[in-house]
Amino acid sequence: MTDIPVITIDGPSGSGKGTLAKVIADTLGWHLLDSGALYRIVGAMSVRRGIQLEDEAAVAELAASLPISFADDRVTVSGLDLTDEIRTEDAGENASKVAHLPAVRAAVLDLQRSFRKAPGLVADGRDMGTVVFTQAALKIFLDASAEVRAERRYKQLKNKGLSVSLRGLLEQIQERDARDRGRAIAPLKPAEDAIVLDSTNMTIEMVVEQVLSHAQNLGLWQPE
Repeated sequence: MTDIPVITIDGPSGSGKGTLAKVIADTLGWHLLDSGALYRIVGAMSVRRGIQLEDEAAVAELAASLPISFADDRVTVSGLDLTDEIRTEDAGENASKVAHLPAVRAAVLDLQRSFRKAPGLVADGRDMGTVVFTQAALKIFLDASAEVRAERRYKQLKNKGLSVSLRGLLEQIQERDARDRGRAIAPLKPAEDAIVLDSTNMTIEMVVEQVLSHAQNLGLWQPE
């Protein structure tokens, strides 16, 4: 499988890496791994089953046994459709809490690598380029200011008709950043050979154009 090309897109919450990864995967016709969804699923299922998120052994055991399916833009686990549930702010917070547990990360690692299939994989997350796919052909680290990321998330949630606080979202993002960047295992940071893109003042179209340009230069993609 090591000859199957991988593009990794890492970055903090709200940087736009999920949207970017989907556009790049669709453009190239490659598979997509939303690694953050895996931790959101583990957190959500832990809560559903009454497991304390601090109980590392129990959460890891659960993570290793979950039958997860990504199909038709839906996420199902043990027959449950969790697509909407794992996109809530609470699910994001719970994902961040379980993701820093070493035993949980070890349990999820094999699952993540199983998504590497021909013709290629675009993987988005926080440690795709530094831990999971260290030999990826192209590594992107997508960043943006916490304020801009909070504003983007605020607009997304307001458009869904949800009542949210911009100040509260900013505080959540800052707390999550501190937790993700400061954890002892696989902290959030660019890989040494990653291309760092700051999307604070960029549209998604501008970011996509830059990533596709790098992919083309590496022979991973040719425009039709």
